[in-house]
Amino acid sequence: MSLMVGGGLITRELYRLPERPPAVVVAPPSGTTLPPTEQPGSPVVQLTPDAAAHPQHEDVRALLQQYFDSINSINYEAWKNTVTRARVQAKPRSVWESDYRSTKDGSILVYRIDSLPKGNLRVSLAFTSIQDPSAAPKELRASCLRWKLVLPLTLEGGHLRVDAAVTGSPAPEMSRC
Repeated sequence: MSLMVGGGLITRELYRLPERPPAVVVAPPSGTTLPPTEQPGSPVVQLTPDAAAHPQHEDVRALLQQYFDSINSINYEAWKNTVTRARVQAKPRSVWESDYRSTKDGSILVYRIDSLPKGNLRVSLAFTSIQDPSAAPKELRASCLRWKLVLPLTLEGGHLRVDAAVTGSPAPEMSRC
């Protein structure tokens, strides 16, 4: 009998499916802000429970992590692999490097992921950016900005890519940190 129980336990361990590492999930922010010296916060893309419930949450998180990592490291080639061809054409290297030369993004939180036709997605997120005020948007020249926006993700060549804002979608919101 003990041989059968022992064999059963060994078999169970051998055939156990590997556990999938969980996505980074956090509760919605409490409204507390980081001190200026700690801005922009962690560069790790995090998800609310609502966003983590979407079946493509890990693909979205991985894409956005690569997207923000490319900006934080000022790596145009890596950024090109995260966006659509149309965005690459609209932002040649010289313009992109000028726009992001001093940018660091953090406190990145995906609130919601919505499925759209043709495998496309719409992602609601917020993040904090620090930059030289001269590189900030003309509407708000500040060294630290909090952003809330909706990013369209488009299937291109079989892969999700960050697309340009769609006409009629809400304009990005920004406020001084």
